Amino acid sequence: MIRRLLAAVLMAGSVAAFGQPTLHTDLPLSYLAQSAPTTQAPAMVILLHGYGSNETELFALKERLPTGITYLSVRAPQVLGGGRYAWFRQKQAPGLYDGVAADLHESGRLLNDFIAKAAARYHIAPERVVLVGFSQGAMISYQAALTQPEQVGGIAALGGRLLPDSATALGPAASYTHLAVFIGHGVDDGVVGFAGTEGTRKTLAAIGVTPTFHAYPGLGHAIAPQELADLAQWLQRVLKTR
Repeated sequence: MIRRLLAAVLMAGSVAAFGQPTLHTDLPLSYLAQSAPTTQAPAMVILLHGYGSNETELFALKERLPTGITYLSVRAPQVLGGGRYAWFRQKQAPGLYDGVAADLHESGRLLNDFIAKAAARYHIAPERVVLVGFSQGAMISYQAALTQPEQVGGIAALGGRLLPDSATALGPAASYTHLAVFIGHGVDDGVVGFAGTEGTRKTLAAIGVTPTFHAYPGLGHAIAPQELADLAQWLQRVLKTR
């Protein structure tokens, strides 16, 4: 899935070359970092990969996103072997993609702890923190941000959905009035079905959140170049970058 994702990125143009980044282990989850120069209003984007991937592959997306932002790409806590990681186990049941609740809660707790400590480490105000996740990374973004909405200013969910267990833990609508949400999903996604976006949007509407929504006809479980362009524009607007 990640190879397809990166292939889509490369179709839009060559990605700037960079050496092997350093894996940081000073926070609750391991991560890669590209720090932005100090500005009056610094911002942070936390990149969260999908099932069977790792922190290095999603890190390449920063080359297509706005400059002047600190980018952290986080490694999920569940080890699958061979450099592959996951945020949670998938429930083996028919229907829409779902996750094991205990895994979701534990990974969400770790991510919330990571967000708080990363924001302090890089001196970023919570409203200037945005989570950008693909597939399981999108799902764990919902879990963390909707559990502790005071930690972030926005979520970008790419090829993911709000899981039922996460939806049951929602707080009062007033807690989410500041939250900006971007949803991008392939209409032909055969892994995390497009139908799940409708339930996600209804649940978000119930707490007063209207996401910026983009459907991509012909796209499967991947990220399209146009989706990255749409995401970049959304980040510029939400974080007021130049």
